[in-house]
Amino acid sequence: MYLIKKMIVCLDQTSLDKTLIQYAAFIAKVNQTKKIYFVNVIKNLSVPKEVLEEFPNLVESMINERQAAMETVVSENFPDQKGISLNYIVKEGSLSKKVLKLAEEKSADMIIVGRKIHLPGTGVVSLRLARRASCSLLIVPENSQPKVQKILVPSDFSDYSKDALEEAIMIAEKHGNVEIVCQNVFSIPSGYHFTGKSYEEFTQIMQMHAEIAYKKFIRKINTKGIKITPVYTKDEDDDPVQEIVNKALEINADGIIIGAKGRTAATALFIGSMAERLIQFNDSLPLLVTRPKGKNAGILDYILEI
Repeated sequence: MYLIKKMIVCLDQTSLDKTLIQYAAFIAKVNQTKKIYFVNVIKNLSVPKEVLEEFPNLVESMINERQAAMETVVSENFPDQKGISLNYIVKEGSLSKKVLKLAEEKSADMIIVGRKIHLPGTGVVSLRLARRASCSLLIVPENSQPKVQKILVPSDFSDYSKDALEEAIMIAEKHGNVEIVCQNVFSIPSGYHFTGKSYEEFTQIMQMHAEIAYKKFIRKINTKGIKITPVYTKDEDDDPVQEIVNKALEINADGIIIGAKGRTAATALFIGSMAERLIQFNDSLPLLVTRPKGKNAGILDYILEI
Protein backbone atom coordinates (compact mmCIF):
# COMPACT_ATOMS: atom_id res chain seq x y z
CA MET A 1 0.00 0.00 0.00
CA TYR A 2 1.07 3.62 -0.15
CA LEU A 3 1.39 6.74 2.00
CA ILE A 4 -1.37 9.35 1.78
CA LYS A 5 0.75 12.19 0.44
CA LYS A 6 -2.04 13.99 -1.44
CA MET A 7 -5.60 14.25 -0.13
CA ILE A 8 -8.83 15.70 -1.45
CA VAL A 9 -11.37 16.73 1.20
CA CYS A 10 -14.92 17.49 0.02
CA LEU A 11 -16.54 20.33 1.98
CA ASP A 12 -20.07 21.70 1.60
CA GLN A 13 -20.45 24.45 4.21
CA THR A 14 -22.33 22.27 6.70
CA SER A 15 -21.35 21.21 10.22
CA LEU A 16 -19.91 18.00 8.70
CA ASP A 17 -16.97 20.04 7.36
CA LYS A 18 -15.46 20.26 10.85
CA THR A 19 -15.42 16.45 11.16
CA LEU A 20 -13.83 15.94 7.74
CA ILE A 21 -11.12 18.51 8.40
CA GLN A 22 -10.27 16.88 11.71
CA TYR A 23 -9.99 13.49 9.97
CA ALA A 24 -7.73 15.01 7.32
CA ALA A 25 -5.44 16.40 10.04
CA PHE A 26 -5.45 13.03 11.86
CA ILE A 27 -4.45 11.15 8.70
CA ALA A 28 -1.89 13.75 7.60
CA LYS A 29 -0.07 13.58 10.92
CA VAL A 30 1.26 10.04 10.34
CA ASN A 31 1.40 9.87 6.54
CA GLN A 32 4.00 12.48 5.58
CA THR A 33 1.19 14.24 3.72
CA LYS A 34 2.44 17.02 1.45
CA LYS A 35 -0.72 18.51 -0.06
CA ILE A 36 -4.37 18.71 0.92
CA TYR A 37 -7.00 20.07 -1.46
CA PHE A 38 -10.14 21.33 0.26
CA VAL A 39 -12.85 21.37 -2.39
CA ASN A 40 -16.28 22.97 -2.47
CA VAL A 41 -18.45 22.33 -5.51
CA ILE A 42 -21.35 24.66 -6.25
CA LYS A 43 -24.10 22.82 -8.11
CA ASN A 44 -25.32 25.74 -10.17
CA LEU A 45 -23.62 29.08 -10.71
CA SER A 46 -25.70 30.06 -13.72
CA VAL A 47 -26.69 33.70 -13.53
CA PRO A 48 -28.82 35.48 -16.16
CA LYS A 49 -26.78 37.45 -18.65
CA GLU A 50 -28.58 40.66 -17.76
CA VAL A 51 -27.70 40.28 -14.09
CA LEU A 52 -24.04 39.61 -14.92
CA GLU A 53 -23.94 42.73 -17.07
CA GLU A 54 -25.25 44.76 -14.16
CA PHE A 55 -23.03 42.99 -11.58
CA PRO A 56 -19.95 41.75 -13.49
CA ASN A 57 -18.09 40.68 -10.33
CA LEU A 58 -20.95 38.65 -8.87
CA VAL A 59 -19.66 35.15 -9.71
CA GLU A 60 -16.10 35.97 -8.69
CA SER A 61 -17.37 37.37 -5.39
CA MET A 62 -19.41 34.22 -4.73
CA ILE A 63 -16.37 32.02 -5.35
CA ASN A 64 -14.14 34.21 -3.17
CA GLU A 65 -16.74 34.07 -0.39
CA ARG A 66 -16.84 30.25 -0.51
CA GLN A 67 -13.05 30.06 -0.46
CA ALA A 68 -12.80 32.46 2.47
CA ALA A 69 -15.37 30.39 4.39
CA MET A 70 -13.33 27.22 3.75
CA GLU A 71 -10.13 28.88 4.91
CA THR A 72 -11.83 29.98 8.12
CA VAL A 73 -13.24 26.57 9.06
CA VAL A 74 -9.93 24.85 8.17
CA SER A 75 -7.92 27.27 10.30
CA GLU A 76 -10.24 26.51 13.23
CA ASN A 77 -10.02 22.71 12.93
CA PHE A 78 -6.67 21.85 11.31
CA PRO A 79 -3.74 22.15 13.74
CA ASP A 80 -0.54 23.59 12.31
CA GLN A 81 1.58 20.88 10.69
CA LYS A 82 4.89 21.76 9.07
CA GLY A 83 5.48 20.87 5.46
CA ILE A 84 1.82 20.56 4.44
CA SER A 85 0.45 22.75 1.64
CA LEU A 86 -3.24 23.56 2.14
CA ASN A 87 -5.11 24.43 -1.06
CA TYR A 88 -8.66 25.70 -1.54
CA ILE A 89 -10.64 25.00 -4.69
CA VAL A 90 -14.17 26.12 -5.59
CA LYS A 91 -15.76 24.50 -8.65
CA GLU A 92 -19.14 24.62 -10.35
CA GLY A 93 -21.01 21.53 -11.55
CA SER A 94 -21.37 17.89 -10.51
CA LEU A 95 -19.53 17.05 -7.28
CA SER A 96 -18.54 13.54 -8.35
CA LYS A 97 -17.31 14.62 -11.79
CA LYS A 98 -15.30 17.56 -10.49
CA VAL A 99 -13.74 15.58 -7.65
CA LEU A 100 -12.85 12.62 -9.90
CA LYS A 101 -11.23 14.92 -12.43
CA LEU A 102 -9.30 16.71 -9.69
CA ALA A 103 -8.14 13.38 -8.22
CA GLU A 104 -6.72 12.43 -11.63
CA GLU A 105 -5.10 15.81 -12.22
CA LYS A 106 -3.47 15.94 -8.79
CA SER A 107 -2.70 12.21 -8.58
CA ALA A 108 -4.49 12.04 -5.23
CA ASP A 109 -3.94 9.15 -2.83
CA MET A 110 -7.22 9.54 -0.95
CA ILE A 111 -10.58 11.29 -1.22
CA ILE A 112 -12.44 12.11 2.00
CA VAL A 113 -16.18 12.64 1.79
CA GLY A 114 -18.91 12.91 4.43
CA ARG A 115 -21.87 10.65 5.09
CA LYS A 116 -24.91 12.64 6.17
CA ILE A 117 -27.37 11.17 8.65
CA HIS A 118 -29.46 14.05 9.98
CA LEU A 119 -28.13 16.72 7.64
CA PRO A 120 -29.80 16.96 4.21
CA GLY A 121 -28.09 14.90 1.50
CA THR A 122 -27.63 11.30 0.31
CA GLY A 123 -24.91 8.71 -0.16
CA VAL A 124 -25.20 8.60 -3.95
CA VAL A 125 -22.06 10.70 -4.45
CA SER A 126 -20.06 8.33 -2.21
CA LEU A 127 -21.07 5.35 -4.35
CA ARG A 128 -20.15 7.14 -7.58
CA LEU A 129 -16.78 8.12 -6.18
CA ALA A 130 -16.11 4.58 -4.92
CA ARG A 131 -16.92 3.13 -8.33
CA ARG A 132 -14.80 5.51 -10.38
CA ALA A 133 -12.02 6.95 -8.22
CA SER A 134 -8.45 5.96 -9.03
CA CYS A 135 -7.50 6.04 -5.35
CA SER A 136 -8.89 5.10 -1.94
CA LEU A 137 -12.05 6.69 -0.56
CA LEU A 138 -12.80 7.44 3.09
CA ILE A 139 -16.48 7.98 3.93
CA VAL A 140 -16.99 9.65 7.31
CA PRO A 141 -20.42 9.83 9.00
CA GLU A 142 -21.56 12.86 10.98
CA ASN A 143 -20.11 13.31 14.48
CA SER A 144 -17.37 10.69 14.01
CA GLN A 145 -14.23 11.07 16.12
CA PRO A 146 -10.82 10.59 14.48
CA LYS A 147 -9.23 7.73 16.40
CA VAL A 148 -7.84 4.28 15.55
CA GLN A 149 -7.73 1.64 18.26
CA LYS A 150 -9.70 -1.17 16.65
CA ILE A 151 -10.38 -1.79 12.95
CA LEU A 152 -12.77 -4.31 11.37
CA VAL A 153 -11.75 -5.81 8.04
CA PRO A 154 -14.42 -7.98 6.37
CA SER A 155 -12.74 -10.70 4.33
CA ASP A 156 -13.66 -13.41 1.87
CA PHE A 157 -9.93 -14.25 1.53
CA SER A 158 -9.72 -12.76 -1.98
CA ASP A 159 -7.01 -10.50 -3.41
CA TYR A 160 -9.01 -7.35 -2.73
CA SER A 161 -9.55 -8.54 0.86
CA LYS A 162 -5.77 -8.86 1.05
CA ASP A 163 -5.44 -5.22 -0.07
CA ALA A 164 -7.80 -4.12 2.70
CA LEU A 165 -5.99 -6.10 5.40
CA GLU A 166 -2.60 -4.81 4.29
CA GLU A 167 -3.98 -1.26 4.48
CA ALA A 168 -5.23 -1.95 8.01
CA ILE A 169 -1.81 -3.33 8.98
CA MET A 170 -0.08 -0.22 7.63
CA ILE A 171 -2.47 2.04 9.57
CA ALA A 172 -1.95 0.01 12.75
CA GLU A 173 1.81 0.13 12.31
CA LYS A 174 1.75 3.92 12.04
CA HIS A 175 -0.61 4.61 14.93
CA GLY A 176 0.56 1.87 17.32
CA ASN A 177 -1.51 -0.14 19.80
CA VAL A 178 -4.19 -0.98 17.23
CA GLU A 179 -6.11 -4.24 17.06
CA ILE A 180 -7.38 -5.57 13.76
CA VAL A 181 -10.39 -7.87 13.64
CA CYS A 182 -10.66 -9.87 10.40
CA GLN A 183 -14.25 -11.03 9.92
CA ASN A 184 -15.45 -13.75 7.59
CA VAL A 185 -19.22 -14.01 7.12
CA PHE A 186 -20.30 -17.46 5.94
CA SER A 187 -23.72 -18.80 5.05
CA ILE A 188 -25.28 -22.24 5.22
CA PRO A 189 -26.32 -23.53 1.75
CA SER A 190 -30.03 -24.26 1.45
CA GLY A 191 -29.39 -27.87 0.41
CA TYR A 192 -27.31 -28.78 3.44
CA HIS A 193 -29.89 -31.39 4.55
CA PHE A 194 -29.11 -33.54 1.50
CA THR A 195 -25.78 -34.31 3.15
CA GLY A 196 -27.48 -36.04 6.06
CA LYS A 197 -26.02 -33.49 8.46
CA SER A 198 -28.03 -31.39 10.88
CA TYR A 199 -28.05 -27.59 10.62
CA GLU A 200 -25.74 -27.33 13.64
CA GLU A 201 -23.34 -29.94 12.23
CA PHE A 202 -23.17 -28.22 8.85
CA THR A 203 -22.59 -24.86 10.56
CA GLN A 204 -19.54 -26.38 12.25
CA ILE A 205 -18.32 -27.74 8.90
CA MET A 206 -18.68 -24.33 7.19
CA GLN A 207 -16.84 -22.58 10.01
CA MET A 208 -14.07 -25.17 9.96
CA HIS A 209 -13.52 -24.54 6.26
CA ALA A 210 -13.53 -20.77 6.89
CA GLU A 211 -10.86 -21.23 9.59
CA ILE A 212 -8.70 -23.29 7.22
CA ALA A 213 -9.12 -20.68 4.47
CA TYR A 214 -8.08 -17.92 6.90
CA LYS A 215 -4.89 -19.75 7.86
CA LYS A 216 -3.93 -20.07 4.18
CA PHE A 217 -4.88 -16.43 3.59
CA ILE A 218 -2.92 -14.94 6.49
CA ARG A 219 0.24 -16.87 5.57
CA LYS A 220 0.49 -14.71 2.43
CA ILE A 221 0.46 -11.47 4.43
CA ASN A 222 3.22 -9.75 6.39
CA THR A 223 1.37 -8.85 9.57
CA LYS A 224 4.39 -6.87 10.91
CA GLY A 225 3.67 -8.09 14.42
CA ILE A 226 0.23 -6.43 14.52
CA LYS A 227 -2.42 -8.33 16.48
CA ILE A 228 -5.05 -9.71 14.09
CA THR A 229 -8.06 -11.51 15.54
CA PRO A 230 -10.08 -13.68 13.13
CA VAL A 231 -13.82 -13.96 13.76
CA TYR A 232 -16.35 -16.10 11.91
CA THR A 233 -19.97 -15.01 11.65
CA LYS A 234 -22.84 -17.13 10.42
CA ASP A 235 -25.16 -15.14 8.17
CA GLU A 236 -28.57 -15.74 9.70
CA ASP A 237 -30.73 -13.62 7.38
CA ASP A 238 -28.96 -13.59 4.00
CA ASP A 239 -27.60 -10.10 4.67
CA PRO A 240 -23.83 -10.22 5.30
CA VAL A 241 -23.57 -6.43 5.36
CA GLN A 242 -25.84 -6.27 8.39
CA GLU A 243 -23.61 -8.86 10.07
CA ILE A 244 -20.54 -6.75 9.32
CA VAL A 245 -21.99 -3.54 10.74
CA ASN A 246 -23.35 -5.40 13.78
CA LYS A 247 -19.92 -6.89 14.48
CA ALA A 248 -18.22 -3.51 14.07
CA LEU A 249 -20.60 -1.96 16.60
CA GLU A 250 -20.30 -4.96 18.95
CA ILE A 251 -16.51 -4.70 19.17
CA ASN A 252 -16.55 -0.87 19.28
CA ALA A 253 -14.54 -0.60 16.07
CA ASP A 254 -13.32 2.83 15.04
CA GLY A 255 -13.78 2.04 11.37
CA ILE A 256 -14.28 -0.57 8.65
CA ILE A 257 -11.86 -1.21 5.78
CA ILE A 258 -12.95 -3.05 2.66
CA GLY A 259 -11.19 -3.61 -0.66
CA ALA A 260 -12.70 -2.56 -3.99
CA LYS A 261 -12.97 -5.26 -6.64
CA GLY A 262 -12.40 -3.01 -9.65
CA ARG A 263 -8.69 -3.00 -10.52
CA THR A 264 -8.71 -2.14 -14.21
CA ALA A 265 -10.57 0.19 -16.54
CA ALA A 266 -12.73 -2.71 -17.68
CA THR A 267 -13.89 -3.45 -14.14
CA ALA A 268 -14.07 0.15 -12.91
CA LEU A 269 -17.76 0.01 -12.08
CA PHE A 270 -17.57 -3.27 -10.21
CA ILE A 271 -16.28 -2.44 -6.76
CA GLY A 272 -18.08 -5.48 -5.39
CA SER A 273 -21.61 -5.93 -4.12
CA MET A 274 -20.37 -6.10 -0.52
CA ALA A 275 -18.58 -2.74 -0.78
CA GLU A 276 -21.58 -1.14 -2.50
CA ARG A 277 -23.99 -2.41 0.14
CA LEU A 278 -21.71 -1.23 2.93
CA ILE A 279 -21.52 2.25 1.41
CA GLN A 280 -25.32 2.38 1.15
CA PHE A 281 -26.16 0.76 4.49
CA ASN A 282 -23.44 1.83 6.92
CA ASP A 283 -24.06 5.21 8.52
CA SER A 284 -22.48 4.38 11.88
CA LEU A 285 -18.74 4.13 11.30
CA PRO A 286 -16.06 5.54 8.99
CA LEU A 287 -15.63 3.29 5.97
CA LEU A 288 -12.39 3.13 3.98
CA VAL A 289 -12.74 1.65 0.50
CA THR A 290 -9.21 0.79 -0.59
CA ARG A 291 -8.01 0.68 -4.15
CA PRO A 292 -4.38 0.45 -5.27
CA LYS A 293 -3.55 3.89 -6.63
CA GLY A 294 -4.22 4.35 -10.34
CA LYS A 295 -5.79 0.93 -10.84
CA ASN A 296 -9.05 2.44 -12.03
CA ALA A 297 -7.49 4.83 -14.47
CA GLY A 298 -8.37 4.10 -18.07
CA ILE A 299 -10.51 4.96 -21.03
CA LEU A 300 -13.72 3.81 -19.35
CA ASP A 301 -13.43 6.50 -16.69
CA TYR A 302 -13.26 9.24 -19.30
CA ILE A 303 -16.14 7.76 -21.29
CA LEU A 304 -18.24 7.75 -18.12
CA GLU A 305 -17.57 11.43 -17.57
CA ILE A 306 -18.70 12.53 -21.04
